[in-house]
Amino acid sequence: MQRATWTNLDEVRRQRVLNAAMAEFGRNGYSGGSLNVIAREAGVAKGSLFQYFNDKFDFFSYVAEQCSLRIYEVMLPLLTVPAGRTFTEHLGTTVDFWMDYMAEHPLERGVTAATTMELDPQVRLAVREPVHRLYVQGLRPILVQAVERGELAPDADIDALVSLLVLLLPHLALAPFEPGLDAGLELFGHTGDDRSAAARRLIHVVFAPSLVGVGRA
Repeated sequence: MQRATWTNLDEVRRQRVLNAAMAEFGRNGYSGGSLNVIAREAGVAKGSLFQYFNDKFDFFSYVAEQCSLRIYEVMLPLLTVPAGRTFTEHLGTTVDFWMDYMAEHPLERGVTAATTMELDPQVRLAVREPVHRLYVQGLRPILVQAVERGELAPDADIDALVSLLVLLLPHLALAPFEPGLDAGLELFGHTGDDRSAAARRLIHVVFAPSLVGVGRA
């Protein structure tokens, strides 16, 4: 947990430390991330970091949570299907926006990778839990709305679909930009329409059994 010294830090310095931490943890994860590098890149003494946070683990947890909250805030306007659009149309547009955002925000993409791929099971659990909570908070209402609108079957397994999306979205955040992550569609290097088409194929496989009527992709 962050200390009062972090909360009271001036905004410019706090953002500089946060960006340096996102870059270093994004490159090397929790285990390989260096507090010396973060301090140097942020222009602060390494000892200052321990005045802001109890330890490296608290620091990494904070960085992961803040990154997730930043992404969630950006995605929030897309977490309701607008009138006149089908569920599948809107989900496809949302995934396109998600991948474009990750393409344009390498710091957030790096922290997403660090959170998703962390090797230490205790650290992984601690950082994934709040991140997954945000995923569920944002995704579940969209699926419930799709059932209410008659686009997903009344007996659609919402919990299972949310779980699959929580697996799929981090993959789509990383696979187009990291070689070797996608075995089937070879998403790495795809851009624009090609990337969108590949992502929509994955979405269709996940949702096709639950779609009804005109909602079927």
